[in-house]
Amino acid sequence: MNTLEHPWSIEQSWFERGAEIICGVDEAGAGPLMGPVYAAAVILPPFCQIEGLNDSKKLTEKKREALYEQIVRKAISYAVARVEASEIDETDILSARMKAMQTAIDGLDFFPDIALIDGNKDHGKTAAITTPHQTVVGGDGKSASIAAASILAKVSRDRYVTEELDKQYPQYRFAQHKGYGTRLHYELLDKFGPCPEHRRTFLKKWESRKP
Repeated sequence: MNTLEHPWSIEQSWFERGAEIICGVDEAGAGPLMGPVYAAAVILPPFCQIEGLNDSKKLTEKKREALYEQIVRKAISYAVARVEASEIDETDILSARMKAMQTAIDGLDFFPDIALIDGNKDHGKTAAITTPHQTVVGGDGKSASIAAASILAKVSRDRYVTEELDKQYPQYRFAQHKGYGTRLHYELLDKFGPCPEHRRTFLKKWESRKP
């Protein structure tokens, strides 16, 4: 079964340095042309084993949904946050990602000694990770805590897009492509134009091609 190779090695190094509460943090939805960017923060019991846990991008939708239920059941604490498309346009996607991640951390029931942040960025122009933290490149494939956060963020965003936005704007078939820049999505943009959930700053190339 597809699973992390050394799921607790990064956390263990922090436990050995005296950290007691460690959270993993990741975001989902930075790339789509529409909708909010989501982030999740998760505190798992130390060395908790969740079979099949891995980077959300390497899992099927069905497997992510099953793991989501296990994670929320086993987690000591977790929180999910989002930043709307309008704010992404007002600032920038990096700042929106940082704000969503820090907001998720702030939503935890316990203040973490250290937050493990997926990627190599910890600040944008208007927002930053202010909790003590370590950035981990490829963290969703190395750390159990970050992998858990990646699944909660991805599933939460997909559910919102499918259950809410797709019903509000059925002409765009958001449930099918989740807002990414697929050929179908661009064809529907050509036909209907953007809706209030589209990130206008992500549509500059599309708009430049319009007659």
